[in-house]
Amino acid sequence: MTATDPAVTAGSSAPGGLVKSVVELDRVVIRLAGDSGDGMQLTGNRFTSETASFGNDLSTLPNFPAEIRAPTGTLPGVSSFQLHFADHDIMTPGDAPDVLVAMNPAALKANLADLPGGGLLIVDSDEFTSRNLAKVGYAANPLEDGSLEGWQTVAVPLTSMTLEALAHSGLGKKEAERSKNMFTLGLLSWMYHRPTEGTVRFLERQFRRKPDIAAANIAAFRAGYNYGETTEAFAVSYEIKPAPMAPGKYRNISGNQALSLGLVAAGQRSGLPIFLGAYPITPASDILHELSKHKAFGIRTFQAEDEIAGVASAIGASFGGALGITTTSGPGVSLKSEAIALAVMIELPLIVVDVQRGGPSTGLPTKTEQSDLLQSMFGRNGEAPLPVIAPRSPGDCFDAAIEAARIALTYRTPVILLSDGYLANGSEPWAVPAGADLPDLTGAVGFATEPNGADGEFLPYLRNPETLARPWAIPGTAGMQHRVGGLEKADGTGNISYDPENHDFMVRTRQAKIDGIAASIPATEVDDPDGDARVAVIGWGSTYGPIGAGCRRVRRSGRKVAQIHLRHLNPFPADLGEVLRRYDRVVCPEMNLGQLALLLRAKYLVDVQSHTQVRGLPFRAAELAAVLQDVIDSTSGAELAADPTGGAE
Repeated sequence: MTATDPAVTAGSSAPGGLVKSVVELDRVVIRLAGDSGDGMQLTGNRFTSETASFGNDLSTLPNFPAEIRAPTGTLPGVSSFQLHFADHDIMTPGDAPDVLVAMNPAALKANLADLPGGGLLIVDSDEFTSRNLAKVGYAANPLEDGSLEGWQTVAVPLTSMTLEALAHSGLGKKEAERSKNMFTLGLLSWMYHRPTEGTVRFLERQFRRKPDIAAANIAAFRAGYNYGETTEAFAVSYEIKPAPMAPGKYRNISGNQALSLGLVAAGQRSGLPIFLGAYPITPASDILHELSKHKAFGIRTFQAEDEIAGVASAIGASFGGALGITTTSGPGVSLKSEAIALAVMIELPLIVVDVQRGGPSTGLPTKTEQSDLLQSMFGRNGEAPLPVIAPRSPGDCFDAAIEAARIALTYRTPVILLSDGYLANGSEPWAVPAGADLPDLTGAVGFATEPNGADGEFLPYLRNPETLARPWAIPGTAGMQHRVGGLEKADGTGNISYDPENHDFMVRTRQAKIDGIAASIPATEVDDPDGDARVAVIGWGSTYGPIGAGCRRVRRSGRKVAQIHLRHLNPFPADLGEVLRRYDRVVCPEMNLGQLALLLRAKYLVDVQSHTQVRGLPFRAAELAAVLQDVIDSTSGAELAADPTGGAE
C-alpha cells in the first residue's frame, strides 16, 4: 500500500491457523474499474455507504462511459468509481488510486497509468482471455509477461469463484456471473474492515421481488469476504479509523440528491408548492428522479417533451404562484435561453439548474466541466441580467439551492444555479440540518392582494424601493388583473411600451435590481491562516476541493497562500475588488479556458493569472500545488526545498 503512515496494529487468525496482520492507515484511495455491465457504480456506492456508516470522511469520483451500450470488454465501455476515505478531513477523491481493481483487460489498460508504482493491483484473472486481450490491443497477457512487476499484483479468479459459490443457487451461468461485483465487494469489505450488515439489508431490499437473486448476491458477497479471510493471497488487511466530526446526524449524499433536498426544503421554508418542469439530460436527470419521490411535500414534477416545454411550464407555474424550477445541462440551457429571457422580462421567480458537462454541443455527456459560466452570464439576447450562483461540494448543493430560492423569491428574478457533473455524481458525508435552522423564506413571498396605485388600480411594475422587485400577483386574485409577456413593459403599469426613454429606464432598472443583490451577499471569505500571504488563489464551483487540498500542500511546504472561493458569480460580493487588490498575484484555476478570470479582469482590472484544463476530470491537488508554488516563488524569490506533492490532502 502507498497510503501514508501505515502501522501494524494487530493480527487476526484465519481458519487453518493462518495469522494475518492488520495495518492501520490514515487514508486510502480505491478505484474500481470494469465493463459498464460489471456493476462498478453499484459496488462503489455500496462500499461508500458502509464507509460513511463507519464514520470515515470520504469523497468519491464516479466515471461513466458516454456510450449507452459500448461493446463489452472495449476501452469506450470502461466504467470506474474512485473513493478516497480517511481518518481526517479530506477535500478530494484523491489524485491517484492506491488500489486499483480491474475486472478485465480493458479496465486495466484504461487505468493502469494512474496507479503509482508499488500500488496494489487486483485483477480478475478469468477475464484475461486471448479474445479479451485482443479487443484492447494486448499482444501478450500482462499477467504473464512481467509488465506488471512494478506493482503489487494479485490475480484473483473472481468469475470462477463466484460461479463456484453460486453452484447450487439455481441460477444460470450468465446470471450467476453478474454477482461477481458482490464477490469483489465482499473481498474489499474484509480488506478494509467495512461493516457488512448494511449491504445484506440493501440486497434484500433491492431484490425483494426476486428472492433468488437477492440470495445469490448475498452468497457471493459473503464468499468474497470469506475468501479474503482464508486465502494466502492477502496476508494483510487494513484499518482506517473514523474521522473526528462534530456531533450530529450524518448521511452520505451526492450533489444531485443534496440539491433536490435543498429545493424541497426551500418549498417548505417558503410555504410555496414546488413545480419542476424538466427534460431528462445527463447529468441532471437524477434531480427529476429524486424530486418525483417527494409529492408529500408539495412537489410536482413534469417530464416535458423537450427542453423548451420544461422551462416554459416552470415559468407558467411561477406565474400561478408556485416556485418554478427547471433542470438541465449546457445543451439544454442553449434551448431554454429565449424562455429564460422571458422570465427576466416578466420578472418572476425561477430557478434554472445547470449541471454542467463537457461541451460544446453533445460534447462529453458524462464528464465534468465549468464551461457554462459565460453562457449563464450573457447567453440571452438583449440586456438580460440574472443572478448566478454555484455550490462548492456535493453537500453544499443543499445550501446553494436554498440560496437560489431566496434570491429568486426576494428579487423576483430567474436564478441560474451552476452545478457540474463532478458535484452531481460525487458524494460526501453531510450533516443533516434541523428544519428550524434553515432560512425562513416566507417573508420573501408576499403575494399582492390589494391595489397599490394612487387611484386604486394595480400597478404590476411598481417596485419595492429596497429590492426593486415588482409585486407578485396570483391570477384570479380580485382586482389584480395584469398582463405579462416578452414585449417591453411600461414602468409601473406594465403596459406594452416602445418608448425609447422607458426602454432605457427599464433596462437599467433590471440591471440595478441584480446589482443590488450584492447588498444581501456575505462579505468575501478569505482563508489566509497567517494573514500575510502575497499570492491568492480564487475559484468557484467544484474546484473548491482540489484548490483547498493544493493550498494545504503548499502551506506544509512552508509557503503562504490565501484561498478565496466564490459562491455568488453575479453579482460578485461587494468587497471582492478590494480583497483581490490586497495580493501581488491572483491565480484562478478553472475547468474551462478562463471564464471567471476574464470577468474578474474586466470588472476589477486585476491581472488574474489563469490556470485551466478541460479534460472532463477534476483538477489534481498535486498539480495545483506545483503551480501555486511556482507563482509564490517567482513572487517572493524564495527557494524552498520541500516536496510539493507529498502528504495527505
